[in-house]
Amino acid sequence: MIYLDNAATTLRKPPQVIDAVARAMGSFGNSARGTHEGALTASRTIYDTRCKLAALFGCPRPDHVAFTANSTEALNIAIHGLVRAGDHVLSTDLEHNSVLRPLYRLRDERGVALDFVPADRQGRIDYADLERLLRPETRAIVCTHASNLTGDAVDLARVGELAHAHGVLLVVDASQSAGVLPIDMERMHIDVLCFTGHKSLMGPQGTGGLCLRGDPDILPWKVGGTGVQTFSERQPEQLPVRLEAGTLNGHGIAGLDAALDFIAATGMEAIRAHETALMRRFYEGVRDIPGVTVYGDFTHERTAVVALNIADLDSGEVADALAEDYGIATRSGAHCAPRLHRALGTEGQGAVRFSFGWYNTEEETDAAIRAVEELAR
Repeated sequence: MIYLDNAATTLRKPPQVIDAVARAMGSFGNSARGTHEGALTASRTIYDTRCKLAALFGCPRPDHVAFTANSTEALNIAIHGLVRAGDHVLSTDLEHNSVLRPLYRLRDERGVALDFVPADRQGRIDYADLERLLRPETRAIVCTHASNLTGDAVDLARVGELAHAHGVLLVVDASQSAGVLPIDMERMHIDVLCFTGHKSLMGPQGTGGLCLRGDPDILPWKVGGTGVQTFSERQPEQLPVRLEAGTLNGHGIAGLDAALDFIAATGMEAIRAHETALMRRFYEGVRDIPGVTVYGDFTHERTAVVALNIADLDSGEVADALAEDYGIATRSGAHCAPRLHRALGTEGQGAVRFSFGWYNTEEETDAAIRAVEELAR
């Protein structure tokens, strides 16, 4: 199989990630639930991973890195924990349902007002719309760093400057960018960064988290056991346990720890350059094929994603043909991004997404180009 669905999850992981999970499965106790060697080994690895993530994302304090099962959980914690009844929230048409559905729930249950910066037919937003839509009661801007459909990146430094100037919180969905695009929470004025471990960070599924800059007044989304302050009737106030009720996925976090070491040793810039070169090679090879429509803006910063359609063929039919006839794995359909599909005019057809990763090759890329060409004919 030629695996070109890395925006959903990286299928191939560095070998040391698999080894780390296997070792942890045989040695980890429950972090913060004992003082024996098994529990302490788990706690040390988890803390080491917090430190590496804080350094990667420019988060000032490792104890402000809280682990979750994925970015969906992290976004729910951030959005439900920060936004109050009567607040106003700004977002964009680029968002994944992991942002949209929590916001719609707060609109319906707490009367939170919402506005979305519109995207044009290429999936671009106008940053002037952000300032135009701000209100005195705006509590937060919640936005993605990079679209999971088109790969187009948002200028977080620009959004952060605006949020900072108006005293508005900035919550970022870094699901598609963590591990491949540079992120500096301090410089970009990001208050909460939500990430997942199984995509460009190349860690196991079931890992993710959120990083907090400063100490925003974020209420716990879930409460329960933490291993500390057992006799308190309320969730402990201090971070990260305020946001980490229940047993952490220590085995998965051990794999994420090893993945972070691999990224540091290989160089995020080298990984990004390789993936970008493959994405550009594919884009240049398919963009002029008769009947092929490519979506997104390829003149600005982006991830290694190319979304396209072939004539009026249903995207699911194209993805099935790619898989069954050519052994190429892609992602078709709506990609949990309904507002962007409406903006692109692909609500009915969907799109076929090709997403490139560190372990893909030029030969695989060329095979995908040939497959698209043959299907278009």
